[in-house]
Amino acid sequence: MQTIVDPQAIEDESFRIIEAEFGPHAFSPEAFSIVRRAVHATADFDFSKTIHIFPGAIRAGIAAIRAGAPVIADVQMIQAGINKKGLAAFGSEVLCYIGDEDVAKKAKAVGVTRAMISMRKAASYFPGAIYAIGNAPTALLELIRLAETAKPALVIGVPVGFVSAVESKEQLAKTDLPYITALGRKGGTPVAVSIMNALIKLAGEKI
Repeated sequence: MQTIVDPQAIEDESFRIIEAEFGPHAFSPEAFSIVRRAVHATADFDFSKTIHIFPGAIRAGIAAIRAGAPVIADVQMIQAGINKKGLAAFGSEVLCYIGDEDVAKKAKAVGVTRAMISMRKAASYFPGAIYAIGNAPTALLELIRLAETAKPALVIGVPVGFVSAVESKEQLAKTDLPYITALGRKGGTPVAVSIMNALIKLAGEKI
């Protein structure tokens, strides 16, 4: 067996395999680019069934990126994984407040999660931001509650887990917010990052 070592060749071959296993599908080219990257990041074809995209959400996300809207991550792992060079080309950046000292103090004082307080901080600072939430269901639930203040341009809501993850995504799917979610327990950092990076790539194309 010949090992492929060129990074671009590895990605190209991975996408070829994914597309071959998908076969015919009903996704638009833009939606497929998002689903394909989620499958690529996880090696899990279940995301082809669980990813739900609100009508117009992809266009809203691309427009927000091109306008330089900041991206708010619920955890630093997501902040680390997002293509910051790609965002910088549009004057954008990724922000994450969950590790801030004031967030930790406030969360302890009021008895809620740091993820919730970080969403409150982001909503007050940056209305109209893009949110990439892959780990904390409480962050997603709080963002939904703060929707009128936060006015998110796009919500990538894919928290993973067993406690409130399913419910938070189901609640997001009932809103009129521009969202991309993955219903069920599965999700996490790789999914949130892959969706965001797919959107950054689309924003750089003429579509």
